[in-house]
Amino acid sequence: MPKIDIRELRDTCRIKAWLKSGKTVELQERGRVIGRIVPENTALPAPEWPNFAARSRRIFGDQLLPGADLVTKERGRF
Repeated sequence: MPKIDIRELRDTCRIKAWLKSGKTVELQERGRVIGRIVPENTALPAPEWPNFAARSRRIFGDQLLPGADLVTKERGRF
């Protein structure tokens, strides 16, 4: 994996060439890795959102929460 110092970030041609070839570039500052630049095609997929409706049904069942009626009633007031 190619490594580049934070001061060398101005050399975009070299970074672009590495990324286009599919390599992940490590970004270093004073010899310590502080981040990675990952090519677009190897990025991690977005995580799935939890099923909030099912979780709500499991916690509250089929009961209606008392505040919902008040919110519905007050919507047309403004």
